[in-house]
Amino acid sequence: MPLKLSLKPSEKFVLNGAVIQNGDRRANLVLQNQASILREKDIMHQAEVNTPAKRVYFPVMMMYLDPENSDEMYNEFVLKMTEFMSAVKNPEMLSQCVAVSREVMAGNYYRALNACRKLMEYEKGSLDHVTNSIPASVNTG
Repeated sequence: MPLKLSLKPSEKFVLNGAVIQNGDRRANLVLQNQASILREKDIMHQAEVNTPAKRVYFPVMMMYLDPENSDEMYNEFVLKMTEFMSAVKNPEMLSQCVAVSREVMAGNYYRALNACRKLMEYEKGSLDHVTNSIPASVNTG
């Protein structure tokens, strides 16, 4: 089944390891066969890996972009997922962690990335809740 991409002007994406940038106008691309592709908004740089859920996402992303060298990243994924699961108490999120792990073990890295995004949304919501519950009079600096 073809994949249609609608790209914004100057939007970047990775296609089978190559970084490609759209020109100065909107463009539509149709991929007719299987390829590893990530849009700019889904690409995480090492410097952005600053939360437990992002530490799970990053090695999955690397396995997706470079499957030939995935052994080291798989070990990193297992370690970070184990750490994440030991800290999470929410049964729904634990179930989501299992879903991510199943997709990774099956080599379905793109699906695993989509499932990881739910972990990052949960984490962000939890952190926002904690941040918003701190009284304004508390000096955090």
